Amino acid sequence: MAGNNIKKISIQSFTRRAGRIVLITLSILLACILILVGVLQAWSPGKPKPFQGENGKVLASSISEKIHISINGVEQGMFIKSKNNANPVLLFIHGGPGMPEYFLTQSYPTGLEDDFTVCYWEQRGAGLSYSSDIPPETLTEEQLISDTLEVTDYLRKRFGQEKIYLMAHSWGSFIGIQAAARAPEMYNAYIGIAQISRPLESEKLAYKYMMEQYTIAGDKRMVQRLEKFPITEMDIVPNSYRSLRDEAMHNLGIGTTHNMKSVVSGIFLPSWKCPEYTLSEKVNIWRGKWSAYSTNMWNQMIATDLTAEVPNLDIPVYFFHGIYDYTCSYTLAKDYFEKLQAPLKGFYTFEQSAHSPLFEEPEKMQHILQKDVLVGVNNFADTK
Repeated sequence: MAGNNIKKISIQSFTRRAGRIVLITLSILLACILILVGVLQAWSPGKPKPFQGENGKVLASSISEKIHISINGVEQGMFIKSKNNANPVLLFIHGGPGMPEYFLTQSYPTGLEDDFTVCYWEQRGAGLSYSSDIPPETLTEEQLISDTLEVTDYLRKRFGQEKIYLMAHSWGSFIGIQAAARAPEMYNAYIGIAQISRPLESEKLAYKYMMEQYTIAGDKRMVQRLEKFPITEMDIVPNSYRSLRDEAMHNLGIGTTHNMKSVVSGIFLPSWKCPEYTLSEKVNIWRGKWSAYSTNMWNQMIATDLTAEVPNLDIPVYFFHGIYDYTCSYTLAKDYFEKLQAPLKGFYTFEQSAHSPLFEEPEKMQHILQKDVLVGVNNFADTK
């Protein structure tokens, strides 16, 4: 009987200790969560930072704002930034699908605001413009082209400029070049960064390159993972392949930037640190990115050959492309550029860049924009 009592006491004692350990663990976990939320809140005041001079005062005629306006019946958000609001207006169409890029300007300043009044519009269903109430049937290629034209018209009227510049990156170039073809009278020029051309063929070239590089490197595990998706033999790019694709590309320096080895450290974490978004807006960045919208748009893009859809433009055209870019094939973009009919054209190779020369070589891009694009467009306008 004494032995049984000792066992009962031992079990009770163990249970009490285990309960205390669980309680302490839960308390620590809760405290960590509260600290994390507090840090995120501190990082998320949600107010755009004004442009200041050397004296610390806000620059006269500068603009730094975050606004929401109704675009084709849906409230959509944008950042508008300029050191001088009399500068020519530039509408930036972000990539993705569903992935805003404004937050990256904190880590990778572009200098665009020196020469342009830049509108970083966040597309229907993405970032500032994310809402679960948006009708799914409106999340289409055609709708985004229409939205682009509507945002363009808003900017023209607001800043009193007959024409604006249209700059589009990656997925944005799929929408942007079609918008420019639909309404060339609204644009001074079209600027494509990592221009999409034949996306399915681009994916096959990227897959072939990755298989070759990982085979040479002796990375059998990555080769085996890639072999599960024989992209070169497929007419689609499965959604289940895309996360592996991103990992494999960034490991080889052919993804977002040549030096970015991880989407987590290079994109995910910076999105949470940008102070110009509120915490709920940051959550919405990733809700939009991981939504069915992103997948649907991706599938529409893959099935389209832009070289057939947009064989000519009636305005000056400039392509900026990183030599290491396999996310959107450099070779195919150059081929598209050579065949594209336009009154004035320029193709610029960025030797230190992969998919994002805007962020990787901003000084070179700024120089080209100042000396070639702005001057060329002005000269072109004078000859008309």
